[in-house]
Amino acid sequence: CLLGWRWRELVPSDFAMDIQTLEERYIDRCRDCGVLPNPTILSGFFKAEVKKTRHELCILEIMLDRLKDIDFHPLLDVVVDIEASEIEAVDICNKSSGELKGEYALLLMRALNRKLRVVDLQDISLGKDFCRDLSSGGLTCEVLNMRASHFRKLSMVGKFSRMHTLNLDYSTSLTSFQKDCFACMPNLKFLSLCETRVANLWTTTAALSKLPSLVELRFQRRLPYEDAESYIESSSGNEDGRVGPFPEEPIMDIATLVNQNLISETMLNNLMTVANAIGTPELQREGEESSDDSEVDFSSQRQEYGFMHELTNAISEWTGRADAHDEVDYGASLSLSEEEFIGASSTNSSTNIASRYICRYASPICLKKHYREFMIASLPHLKMLDELPIRKNEREQAAATFSQYFEYLPYRRKAKENVLSILRNREIKENRSLAHTNKRKNTYPSGKSQCFYTRSLCAARVGSCPWPSLQPLSYSSSGDEALNFRPRQFEYHPSDSSLMVFGTLDGEVIIVNHENGKIVSCIPSYGAMSSVLGLCWLKKYPSLLIAGSDNGSLKLYNIQQLPPNNSGTYSGAGSVTFDDFDQLTSVHVNSADELLLASGYSKNVALYDINSGRRLQVFTNMHQEHINVVKFANHSPSLFATSSFDRDVKLWDLRQKPFLPCYSATSSKGNVMVCFSPDDHYLLASAVDNEVKQFRAADGKLLLDFGINPTGSSQNYTRSYYMNSRDYIISGSCDEHVVRICCAQTGRRLRDVSLEGRSSGSSMFVQSLRGDPHRDFNMSILAAYMRPSSKSEIVKVNLLASSDDTKEYSNGQNDPISNSLGG
Repeated sequence: CLLGWRWRELVPSDFAMDIQTLEERYIDRCRDCGVLPNPTILSGFFKAEVKKTRHELCILEIMLDRLKDIDFHPLLDVVVDIEASEIEAVDICNKSSGELKGEYALLLMRALNRKLRVVDLQDISLGKDFCRDLSSGGLTCEVLNMRASHFRKLSMVGKFSRMHTLNLDYSTSLTSFQKDCFACMPNLKFLSLCETRVANLWTTTAALSKLPSLVELRFQRRLPYEDAESYIESSSGNEDGRVGPFPEEPIMDIATLVNQNLISETMLNNLMTVANAIGTPELQREGEESSDDSEVDFSSQRQEYGFMHELTNAISEWTGRADAHDEVDYGASLSLSEEEFIGASSTNSSTNIASRYICRYASPICLKKHYREFMIASLPHLKMLDELPIRKNEREQAAATFSQYFEYLPYRRKAKENVLSILRNREIKENRSLAHTNKRKNTYPSGKSQCFYTRSLCAARVGSCPWPSLQPLSYSSSGDEALNFRPRQFEYHPSDSSLMVFGTLDGEVIIVNHENGKIVSCIPSYGAMSSVLGLCWLKKYPSLLIAGSDNGSLKLYNIQQLPPNNSGTYSGAGSVTFDDFDQLTSVHVNSADELLLASGYSKNVALYDINSGRRLQVFTNMHQEHINVVKFANHSPSLFATSSFDRDVKLWDLRQKPFLPCYSATSSKGNVMVCFSPDDHYLLASAVDNEVKQFRAADGKLLLDFGINPTGSSQNYTRSYYMNSRDYIISGSCDEHVVRICCAQTGRRLRDVSLEGRSSGSSMFVQSLRGDPHRDFNMSILAAYMRPSSKSEIVKVNLLASSDDTKEYSNGQNDPISNSLGG
């Protein structure tokens, strides 16, 4: 076989080997290697000869799924001769499971060099290593079709300098892109990502901005209403239908079901999670055990084109129809939510054009509010999005919409700045101020205060880190022994920036140094199993801590008197026990550290004296339904607020004997929680399913509705807190894997932070969250995996740092969690 490599040395550079000679050499190589010529290869030579005689582009087609390992060496010997032959281009296709090793397939592709034209890989049987090597090493092809691939985080960092078209449709494991994913694709013009799980606008546009030649992008297909039914019928068996540069394989339409409100966005995301978990149980368990930090997910065995065929029965249960293809009345109510679904431009011309089409095979990113405007404003070189051209007036309207609803950078900064430049300007300003201290008062000019420079530095760092650092909180004992807990609630220490307390589903209370992961103290659970739902540090006495459990127990601990780490020798010393409050969900201490409030699964609130541990009073029937959260004001020791699932938020004053509230503010759904802004100027109320509003604390006037899209789920419990004092709010919900960051003054969205598990079947949701009171643009999220058997964990998020060196989350075990209780 090795003798075949010498043929190229004998061929003059100006001589083009004819196809017949190439075929004869292939047969000779097979004879030398003791194998029969592969009929598919011989057929490929014949078809190439026919194209030559017809004066068409002379293309050799190689079907990988028809090859075996024994065919590799003879074919490779001939492939190296194709460079000097009449063959003008080679197309490689793999449509079904075959026997050829992935490493052999990749060697064949790379041996073709610049003759490689189209690579069409519609089956993932070549394996995880093949996908990794292809991504990291690159290819010289012009068109790469990897529909239904198993990429989870796309990391195509290899050299793809000749590629102008990339199709990753139906890659239902694909959720996001690595930072430099598209950095080596300077000529990529057409990119299709229909029916993936990509959902984050910010990281997606940051990755796509590395493509200088990109002119057409697609996250969904569009069909004219009048042609939709005929298209489905006529194309159901067509493998070669094309729209523009992208080859298509029509499948079931789920985007229309979302558009008709037959299923919600959350339901769609959950269906994707279910579909990714479908498969042989043994294979699925094997995938879980062998999971690593790979960007490629082979944890389950799915049919071609992902979850669509597997979900037919599940969708039918919701819609009451057996045939998913017949569920849609294409001429009926689709236009009702067209703008909300596709993010169509509000200009008349663009809206009229969009309204004539039906959207199909949409990725979740298309469901985001103002999706189209965001993409157009963020990718100025784009000429066509989702098969609709981008006109000048739409681009202008998109820029206006972006400015109205989004913050390009924190603190309304208009352009990205270099950190070193900001520091240099600050030093120059300070030196000038020192030089003139004898002549005039040393003050910063308007807009150039120390706060201005601090905010500028933060804006520069956030702008340079579209993929923020997400680091799970790990903890260990003094002997560096890793410990496993199941967090259910947590709070930062008010004055010690290194400390955090969290309570667990098993009733433990853990004080941890979250900077180094060392456990400071561990209070074990005693008696019946209970979950810690209420935690509150005292402010004037920062060594004191209140903890409340759902079994009604209320205790005050002095952490200075607790035993170190996980010694298990705690005897109750240094603690005070209060009278029980049944079915407790929330506790809070007033600003004077004198009084304690407790609420729970009732209409009552109990008031305790902290010094004596005595219950002073129970305020009854304060709401029509149970009071999930109660909060004292941060500076007024007698004012407190309550939030209830009766849809009301109420402000109370202990000085007026709280039989009647100072005022009530109403939401359209049940209120999950309420909190004061750090300066007590505002109340932030969070109701079920992303209804987040800001009220003026003085009179309850509605100041801001943050306008976060609902999912349609009545179990989507939403929690929101302030971050960076009262500059921003962070909001997350228990049916979603995203935390939204919004400006507290304007409501504009700054960023979405997405949580991702190790594999596509282990998506995470937001159980609770807190802004770090000591560090700007830092927060922690209590996250739990979608699977009931997986663990919950606290994830630290730093928007000022990149995720480059941050590992993803690890799998574990956990029991189902009650999502509605506590803050």
